[in-house]
Amino acid sequence: MAIPNIVNVATIHAETILGDLGTTLTTTLTTTLLTGEAEHVYKINVFRVTNVTDNDATVTIDIEKSGTHKKIANEITVPANSAVDIIDKTNSFYLEETDLIRGGASAGSTIEFVTSYEALAD
Repeated sequence: MAIPNIVNVATIHAETILGDLGTTLTTTLTTTLLTGEAEHVYKINVFRVTNVTDNDATVTIDIEKSGTHKKIANEITVPANSAVDIIDKTNSFYLEETDLIRGGASAGSTIEFVTSYEALAD
């Protein structure tokens, strides 16, 4: 498991993933939203959550690194029919291979997400 040298990468691909109805956050924090690909490092630029209901909801997002989970957002209120940026360009971070981002919401089918990142490979 080698960490790519981000000074001398072979490729950089821009990626965006969306959480549609099939991957809308549920009330448990076990929903995997993004997993780092082997031989890559992802620079997470934006992680936005959107409340698609008429009631406020909360969202919790964590990162798993080598089996250890750390929250990057804990029970953040997302107002009804609104969006909140959990991560943006001012606080971006790197997700290494096999690490993952998980999420959960206070009520099922209330929160959708979008993340934009750069996939860097040796």
